[in-house]
Amino acid sequence: MSVQWPLLAVTAGALSVFFVVAHLLRRMFRKLGRHTVVMADHTHHPFRWFGATAIVQATIGRALSSGWQHLITLVLIATGAWLLTGVLTAVERTAMSRLRIGEPDNLRARRAQTQLAVVRRFTVAIVAVLALGAMLMTFPAARAAGTSLLASAGIIGAIAALAAQSLLGNVFAGLQMAFSDAIRIDDVVIVEGEWGRIEEITLTYVVVHLWDDRRLVMPTSYFMSKPFENWTRTGSWLLGTVELDLDWTVDTDGMRAELDDILRGTELWDGRTNVLQVVDATNSVVRVRALVSAKDAPLLWDLRCLVRERLVKWIQAHEPDSRPRIRVESGRTQLSPRSPGEETIQGTS
Repeated sequence: MSVQWPLLAVTAGALSVFFVVAHLLRRMFRKLGRHTVVMADHTHHPFRWFGATAIVQATIGRALSSGWQHLITLVLIATGAWLLTGVLTAVERTAMSRLRIGEPDNLRARRAQTQLAVVRRFTVAIVAVLALGAMLMTFPAARAAGTSLLASAGIIGAIAALAAQSLLGNVFAGLQMAFSDAIRIDDVVIVEGEWGRIEEITLTYVVVHLWDDRRLVMPTSYFMSKPFENWTRTGSWLLGTVELDLDWTVDTDGMRAELDDILRGTELWDGRTNVLQVVDATNSVVRVRALVSAKDAPLLWDLRCLVRERLVKWIQAHEPDSRPRIRVESGRTQLSPRSPGEETIQGTS
């Protein structure tokens, strides 16, 4: 490798100018607004590496040996893929920052968030595969092997499809979920008897954040092949019940009035549903059910607990006899009348 000093000086000068320009561009983008800040942060380092590699290849690349030229080509492909991945990530973050996830009616925002996340992961995976393929094709042996294997591409494709059947199934299931609205990020679901929220959706698995801070990791194909409950597919509003087994003497009208007072005095209730009914009557107790509604699942849980506690206190204070109890009736056996003589004899014996 013999590189003349003028070429090295030109390369050093070009790199210096490039780094200064890259720094100024980053500062300019960060001052334009919060959306361009995201783009600048995610593309700054890959842009510097890609630009520096391109400058080296353009200035002194031909003067280097074939080995160094090959290495620079590999670095250029890798940094180009890194830069494209940074652009895709910045576009996703910018689009997500415009979504209003914190609002109560965030169905469309969560749908868009899910689709953006899945599409970004899919495109990043494609970019990585294409970059790896391009890097391998720079090796003469790999090009020769690729040319010789074109005739048997069908057999290789069939073998690869069988070997990666589960993986490909999960990938296509992830894409199907992103655009079918079966589940979205932050959906409330019941999976395998567990209550939780969808925390992350990837191409191959879904992370469910359970109510007790555990994480349930499920393959994406599970949600396309098995039934599960989605409490927020069309909206976050839910109905909930509070059931109490009481004595037959319970004052249901008084319980309805108390339920009205409880719901009107709390912000947990959304004002939609307020019903108290006797839904069952057995030999010993009657079952009273209060039906209430709330804006989402956490508020509904707190509302149900509040209604249950207040109704129990009301029964203890105003209807203590309405608590469940078991009645046992005992009666005296009627004996046949005795003759006066029998009573006298028994009395003096």
